[in-house]
Order: sequence, then C-alpha cells, then structure tokens
Amino acid sequence: MATIKLPKKIAARQEEILANFLKAIDNHLEDILSGKTADMFEIRDLAAVLHIHPTHLSNTIKLTTGKAPCYFFEHRILEIAKDLIVNTNAPISAIAEKLTYDPSNFTKFFKHFEGMTPKQYREAVREASKKEVVTI
Repeated sequence: MATIKLPKKIAARQEEILANFLKAIDNHLEDILSGKTADMFEIRDLAAVLHIHPTHLSNTIKLTTGKAPCYFFEHRILEIAKDLIVNTNAPISAIAEKLTYDPSNFTKFFKHFEGMTPKQYREAVREASKKEVVTI
C-alpha cells in the first residue's frame, strides 16, 4: 500500500493546531486552578478558543497523534490531580471541587486512569516516600 505524503504546509498546520490545543488546555486548567473560571471546558470550547470547528480539531489531533483530544485533556487533569493529592493536605473532596468534579465522579475518574482511588494513591505515595527516607 502506498503512503501519501502530506505537503509540508499541511503537516505544519497540523502541528500548529496540536501545539495550540495543548497550550489552550494548560491555560484553561491554570484558570480553573486560580479560580478565574469555574466551568471545565469541553473539546468544543477548546476548539472555539482555537477558532476551528470541533470536528476539525478532533480529526487533526487524532491524525497527528493517533489519540483523541480528550486523551490529552484527561491526562493533564490527572497530572494536576496527582500533584494536588501528593503535595497538599487538602481533602480529596476539595481537590475534586477545585477541578470542577463532584467528589464521587472524581474518584471514578481517578480510579479509571490510575487503578486506585485518590485516597489510596495518596497513602501509597506517602508510604513509598517514608521508605525512601528511612533507607540509607
């Protein structure tokens, strides 16, 4: 099967859309964490920020990376959640609310990706760090 080589201009635009999409995710999540906004964006909202159609955004991200746009959004939220769980003493429910989740849905979201609840994750990381400190 012959592969079709995309013109450089089209490939460059796809990479530009991907970079702008990832930056828009980070900017939006910073706004969520700082309290500038209280509503979590959906993919269509991110597409609006980029001034492109949601289907075009989705198709471009999938074509460029092999993954759906929600993959990047969810994994960035998970990174932030893990950081907050480990590096703060905030209750899990407060972290969930900060990330615009209902605590129950946040636990389901976190467990789906991490394989354990946020509380179990916090305990496991803290236990592991205790063992590292004790080992000389």
